[in-house]
Amino acid sequence: MTDVFTRVDPGLGEFTLRPVDPDTDAALLHRWVTHPKAVFWLMQDADEAGVAAEYRRIAEHPHHDAYLGSWRGRPAFLAERYDPAHVELVGLHDARPGDVGMHFLCAPADDPTHGFTRAVITTVLAWIFADPATHRVVVEPDVRNTAVHALNSAVGFEVVGTVAKPEKDALLSICTRTRFLAATGAPIPSGTPA
Repeated sequence: MTDVFTRVDPGLGEFTLRPVDPDTDAALLHRWVTHPKAVFWLMQDADEAGVAAEYRRIAEHPHHDAYLGSWRGRPAFLAERYDPAHVELVGLHDARPGDVGMHFLCAPADDPTHGFTRAVITTVLAWIFADPATHRVVVEPDVRNTAVHALNSAVGFEVVGTVAKPEKDALLSICTRTRFLAATGAPIPSGTPA
């Protein structure tokens, strides 16, 4: 599959995104989403066929899509984008035109690279904000996921409040383009991401 977005991080180099191929990528994604560090991804007990089925469902959904991220040409993270008026936050969020929901997951690493996770979330947000129709990015991480709360804050998210979802209590947070730019200084390319 073809890359739909590329960002060169000043410290870590090239990051790219391409659509997930549910069948080809299932084995790789299964290793990532069932890893103990991915506990908040809520797929710990999934088998490879279940992972393929979940990403096939996402690929077919009109308001949800998934992308495989690479760093320096090697698969390294997963990103999902969704319309929170139709997925994840229906009835739990004051949805506005231009809202885009986001999830991301970094691949488990034996030897973590300093600044990698922040470079990934910056890349994902730059990709989403590259679409001029995007006004706010909305996230709903588990309230217990303190590491991602700190990361979200560092790239410009503001906490709105806690929402009760069927699978978790979530910390609803929103990032505007202005806050993202102020927090990261990351350039946002023009155009509409695929």
